[in-house]
Amino acid sequence: MTVKKETIEYLINLDRIKVDEKQAHIVLDKEKCAKCNDKPCLLVCPAVLYTLEKGELHFDYAGCLECGTCRAVCKNGGIVEWRYPRGSLGVSYRQG
Repeated sequence: MTVKKETIEYLINLDRIKVDEKQAHIVLDKEKCAKCNDKPCLLVCPAVLYTLEKGELHFDYAGCLECGTCRAVCKNGGIVEWRYPRGSLGVSYRQG
């Protein structure tokens, strides 16, 4: 058996994500995020959904892998709500 290392882009594109257009499953308090100096969410999100533009933190939940890493590293309470998407919505992993 041969094991081949794939890129993260390839692996993420194997997943199927059904976006809940009506309800974000992660909600940020941008005022708290603005006061956070470290902004670890920018570094840990495997889908790179947190971005910083002109000093303001932006988040696009549409490609979220629901790993919860951002919630675990948010120390200043910037993530005011984190839950899994409603039934049948969100990410489906095709290869584990």
